[in-house]
Amino acid sequence: MEPPLVVGVDGSDCSLVAVDWATDEAARHGLPLRLLYASEGERDEDDVPPDVVATATERARCRNPEVKVTADVLPEDPVDALLRAVHHASAVVTGSRGRGRLAGLLLGSVSLTVAGRARGPVIVVRGDRAGLEGTHERILLGAGEPGTSGAAVRFALREAEARHCVLDVVRVWHRPAHRPVDHPLLAGDPALCCEERAATLIDALLQDAVADHPDVRVHRSTVEGTARRVLLHRSAAADLVIIGVRRGHDRRALHLGRVAHTLLHHAECPVAVVPESL
Repeated sequence: MEPPLVVGVDGSDCSLVAVDWATDEAARHGLPLRLLYASEGERDEDDVPPDVVATATERARCRNPEVKVTADVLPEDPVDALLRAVHHASAVVTGSRGRGRLAGLLLGSVSLTVAGRARGPVIVVRGDRAGLEGTHERILLGAGEPGTSGAAVRFALREAEARHCVLDVVRVWHRPAHRPVDHPLLAGDPALCCEERAATLIDALLQDAVADHPDVRVHRSTVEGTARRVLLHRSAAADLVIIGVRRGHDRRALHLGRVAHTLLHHAECPVAVVPESL
């Protein structure tokens, strides 16, 4: 059996939205769904509804009766539980905010920490109604450097194939701040060279992976600007934005750059953070 899609639940409205999204995603990929509630019991009993797991389970089963749903309640820190679960999951799904006293933040601390430390794919469910419901029929992949994007490319192609939608691969490039001095080896428009280099990088990233997904329609684009602004803008017309990251050896550190932080806090659709294997 394929590893399950794991979704963290805590009774918050955002976690219930994550359950809905994860149920649809599990059905799309033919995966079982595992609901995971974890708490060290440090909060007052009145703070945690007694039917958190039962409500989430019933919600998932009503949304799609064909998805196999299991649930676990673990007496431990939610971050630790989800980080361990990712090793035996196809991906871990979280809501954008939890039930804590800082629930008004743009992104909850559990979601941010799990996305920053997990050794497998983490999807933070956020965005507007169109992005959550998948009506754009477009997956957005931010093409990073080769050492950070291989796993993300494969993840994106599988996602686009399951959804029968377009995969929009974007590589951002920057115009040189200074034009190089005249030299026979530096002939040509520097901006054009940068753009061509970006296109070459996209082709290199996709070269081997696309052969395994011949039916996926891939749209390649190179855009001048900053990755944060370009991907954030394009997330408004996407059902999922995917970025690759490279994990360091310090498992307690948050390995997320400015692009990841921006998307996790502000994207108009769910965000998948896919780590590259070391």
